[in-house]
Amino acid sequence: MAVWIQAQQLQGDALHQMQSLYGQHFPIEVRHYLSQWIEGQLWDAVDLENPQEEFKAKRLLDGLIQELQNKAEHQVGEDGFLLKIKLGHYANQLKSTYDRCPLELVRCIKHILYTEQRLVREATNSASPLGAMMDSMSQKYQQINQAFEELRMFTQDTENDLRKLQHNQEYFIIQYQESLRIQAQLSSLATLPPADRQLREPGLLSKRATVDAWLTREANTLQKYRLDLAEKHQKTLQLLRKQQTVILDDELIQWKRRQQLAGNGGPPEGGLDILQSWCEKLAETIWQNRQQIRRAEHLRQQLPIPGPIEDLLNELNSTITDIISTLVTSTFIIEKQPPQVLKTQTKFAATVRLLVGGKLNVHMNPPQVKATIISEQQAKALLKNENTRNESSGEILNNNCVMEYHQTTGTLSAHFRNMSLKRIKRSDRRGAESVTEEKFTILFESQFSIGGNELVFQVKTLSLPVVVIVHGSQDNNATATVLWDNAFAEPGRVPFLVPDKVLWPQLCEAINIKYKSEVQSNRGLSEENLVFLAQKAFSSSSNNPEDYRSMTMTWSQFNRESLPGRNFTFWQWFDGVMELTKKHLKPHWNDGAILGFVNKQQAQDMLMSKPNGTFLLRFSDSEIGGITIAWRMVWNLLPYTTKDFTIRSLADRISDLNHLLFLYPDRSKDEVFSKYYTPPLSKAVDGYVKPQIKQVVPEATDFNGCKTLSICKSHSFNFYRQLIDPV
Repeated sequence: MAVWIQAQQLQGDALHQMQSLYGQHFPIEVRHYLSQWIEGQLWDAVDLENPQEEFKAKRLLDGLIQELQNKAEHQVGEDGFLLKIKLGHYANQLKSTYDRCPLELVRCIKHILYTEQRLVREATNSASPLGAMMDSMSQKYQQINQAFEELRMFTQDTENDLRKLQHNQEYFIIQYQESLRIQAQLSSLATLPPADRQLREPGLLSKRATVDAWLTREANTLQKYRLDLAEKHQKTLQLLRKQQTVILDDELIQWKRRQQLAGNGGPPEGGLDILQSWCEKLAETIWQNRQQIRRAEHLRQQLPIPGPIEDLLNELNSTITDIISTLVTSTFIIEKQPPQVLKTQTKFAATVRLLVGGKLNVHMNPPQVKATIISEQQAKALLKNENTRNESSGEILNNNCVMEYHQTTGTLSAHFRNMSLKRIKRSDRRGAESVTEEKFTILFESQFSIGGNELVFQVKTLSLPVVVIVHGSQDNNATATVLWDNAFAEPGRVPFLVPDKVLWPQLCEAINIKYKSEVQSNRGLSEENLVFLAQKAFSSSSNNPEDYRSMTMTWSQFNRESLPGRNFTFWQWFDGVMELTKKHLKPHWNDGAILGFVNKQQAQDMLMSKPNGTFLLRFSDSEIGGITIAWRMVWNLLPYTTKDFTIRSLADRISDLNHLLFLYPDRSKDEVFSKYYTPPLSKAVDGYVKPQIKQVVPEATDFNGCKTLSICKSHSFNFYRQLIDPV
C-alpha cells in the first residue's frame, strides 16, 4: 500500500507529527496530489554530500514542477479552477525556493518520506507479514545510510587531523631549519677572536638547547599524531570493509539471486540504481581515505621519525588497495543475462555494467569488454586462478563491445546487441548425461585503470549457466537443466554444481513459478494440482499432501527417466502442458474452466453423480501437450494438441458438441465459453459460399457394436467434416 494512503489514516500525535512535516517549504497539497509520483522516484539514489549529484537533484526538481503543471492543466469546473491556480502557485514557489539548491529539495522530501514511513510503521506495529518485510527493508536501508554517515564523519575527522598534522610538521621543519642555522652560527664562532666567541657562544648554546628541546618534544608529539591518525584510519577501514560486505555480499548477492530466479519466471530482480548509489558512496569514501593515507605517507617520507608508523602506513595502504580492488571487481556485473538456452546461429544480447565506473572516472578512457563462451570445467579452473591459456569452447561473433557512459543516468555499461554463437565445442559427457545437460557460461572480461594509471584492474564475470542447443526439439530438455540450476544453485558454489535431489515442496515452488510465468497467469498450481503431480512423479495413489512433504525427487526422476509405461519424462509431460496452455488455453485456464490436473479415474468419479452432459477438461496422461474432454456419456475424447487447436479452438469444439451441456460442476457451457466462440460466417459473396469446419462425434455404432454414445464408454472419435451453410 502507498505510504501516503497509510499516512492519511494516522491519528492523534502521529497525525500531528505528520502534518508538522509540511509548510511553505513543501506544501502538504503537493504531497497529496503527487503522492504516486513522489513515492515512485529514487530519492535515495542522490548523494546529498556530493555537489556533483546536483544535476540528478535538478532533474527531480524539474520533474516535480512539470508534474504539478500537468496536474494543474487538467483541472476543470469551478472547484478545478481554484485548484488549478493553487497548484500553479506551488509550482512557481518550489521553483523559486529550490532552483539554486535542488539538493535541499531532495533532502526535504527524503526526510518527509522517512518520517512518514516511521510513523506508519509505529502505528501498524508491523502487524502484517508484508508490513514486517517492508519494516525490515526500511531498517536495513536506514542502517546502511547511518553507516555511510558515520564513514563521512570519520573521513572528515581524519581529514582535519591530517591538515593539523601537516601544519604542525611544516612548523617543525621551520624550527628544525632554525636549529641548523644556530648550529651553523656556533660553528662559525671558531673563526672569531676568543673574546668575541666567549661573548656570543653562551647565548647561542642556550638558544640551541631551547630549540632542540622543543624539537624533541614536538617530534614525539608528531609521532603521536601520526599513530593516532593511523589508528583512526584503521577504524575507518574496518567500518568500510563491514559496510562493503553488507552491500556486496548481502545486497548485491541477493540481487543476483533474484536475477537467477527471474530466469525461472520469478519476480523481476529490480533496478540497480540504489545499489549503484551505495557502491559509488563506497568508492568515493575509499578513494578519499586512500588519498589521505598516501598524504600521510608523503609526510612521513618528508620527515622520517623512527618508530612503527612506516609499517602501519604500509599495512593501511595494502588494506585500502584490497578494499577498492574488491569493490571494483565485484561491481563488474551482468545487468541483462544472455539467454540460458542458447541456440547456435541465432542472434542474442547481453548487457554488462560497472557500478562504480562513473564515480572512478573509468569512462574517461572507455574500456573494451570481450565475451567468450567457456565450459563448466574451464569456469572452475578460472575461479581457481588456474591458467586456462585463454581457451574457449566455441566462437561468438560480435563479441567485443566498448563501454559507454550515460551522463543522464550515471551508468557505465556495454550493450552486446548482435552476438551469435557460430560454433560450440563440447566436452566428453559423463555417464548418462545428455548434450542438454551440459552447461557452459559466457565469460565477460575487461581491463582498465583508475587514478591516472595508479591502479590497473583486470575484471571478469561469468553469466548464469547456459545450455547450448542446435535444434528447437532440444529446447524443453535444455529448459529443464536451466530450471533445476536456477532453482537449486547454492550461493558461492563451484561451477555449476547443484544437488542431485531436492525436497518435493522445493520442486513444487519452482515449477509453480515457472508455470505462472509461462502461462502469464496469476492462477498458479493449487494444492490439488500439486498432489496430482506428486502422484504422477512418484507413482503414488495417496491424496494426502502431507505424505509428499518429506519426499525427495532426483534429477533423474525429473528429466532423465521416463514415467512408468510412458516414453517421456515427468518434465517433458509438464512442459507440454505449459506450452499447450500458453499457446491455446490461457483464457480458459484463467477463467478456472480447466481442471487440467485430473486423471481418468478421478474424472469418472467426479462425473458419476452429475447429470448427463456434464463434462470437464483434463490434461492427457498419455500424450505430451494434450487435453481431453471427459463427459458423462463418453468419459474421454481423443486428446487435442496444438495441431488440433490451430484448426479449431477449444471453445468452438465445445460449442460443436451438443452433448456437452454443463461444465463441471454445474455451469452452463455457454456461460463459460460463449465469449470465445468464433462469430458465424458471413453469407455468400459473389456467388461463393465459404466452407465451415466443425467437430462431430458420430452417434453411429462403434467397432464393438455399441449402439449409441450413451452406452458406449470405451471409444471416442475425433474427426471433422465440412458443412456448407445454406445461402
